Amino acid sequence: MKTLGVLGGMSWESTQHLYALLNRGVAARLGGLHSARLVLHSVDFAPVAALQAAGDWVEAARLLGEAAAGLRRAGAEALLIATNTMHRVAAEVERAAGLPVLHIVDATAEALRAAGVRRAGLLATRFTMEPGFYRERMRERFGIELIVPDEAGRAEVHRLIYEELCRGRFEPASRERLRGQVAALADRGAQAVVLGCTELGLLLPADSPAALPLFDSTEIHARAAVDWMLG
Repeated sequence: MKTLGVLGGMSWESTQHLYALLNRGVAARLGGLHSARLVLHSVDFAPVAALQAAGDWVEAARLLGEAAAGLRRAGAEALLIATNTMHRVAAEVERAAGLPVLHIVDATAEALRAAGVRRAGLLATRFTMEPGFYRERMRERFGIELIVPDEAGRAEVHRLIYEELCRGRFEPASRERLRGQVAALADRGAQAVVLGCTELGLLLPADSPAALPLFDSTEIHARAAVDWMLG
C-alpha cells in the first residue's frame, strides 16, 4: 500500500469524515484489520479562511505548499487536498511539495462521465463556484459543463457552508434550502448536481431525496484515493 499525504482541517468537520472514508475504503478492499497508510497535516482553518476572504491566494498557496512539503518528508508519495476550494492552488502545492495531487475535479468528472452526465449543477463555496477554475478544468479536460446558482443562491450556499457546516451545525431548514437549490438547477437543465464542497454531503448525503442525482465530491475523492493507494 502506498502512503498518502492529506492536507486537512479546511474544515476539520469534513476532514474527519474523509479520514473515515479512506480507512473504511481500504478495510473493505483488504479486509481484516487493514487501514489506510496516511500522514495528515491539519491546518488551523481560521487563517486560511481569512486569506480566502482577502483573495490572497499566493499566501494561501505558500502556507499549503509548506505543509505539503512536510508531508513529503514524513513519507507521503502523493497528496490529497481535503477541500474543493483549495484545489484552486493545487498546481502550486504540487510544485512546492514535489508530489502529485490527486485532483478532486478529475475524480468527480470521471464519475459524472461514467454516469453519462454532460451538464451538471455545482454547489460549493463562492470561491469554487465563481472564479471558474473548477468549471474550466471540468469543461476543458472532460467536456462537462457546470452551471451554478444565481447570485442570491451562491451567497446562500456560501453562507451555509462557512456559518453552519464548518462549525458543525446541520439544520433541517438548511437541508431544505439546499434541496431548493438542486431543484432550481434542475429547472435550468442540469442532469445531476455536484456537491462541490467537502461539507455539503454531511448535510445532504448523495442518497438523499432530491430533484436530481447527487454526486458527493468527498466520497468520490476518497474512492479515487483508495484506488491509488492500492493500485
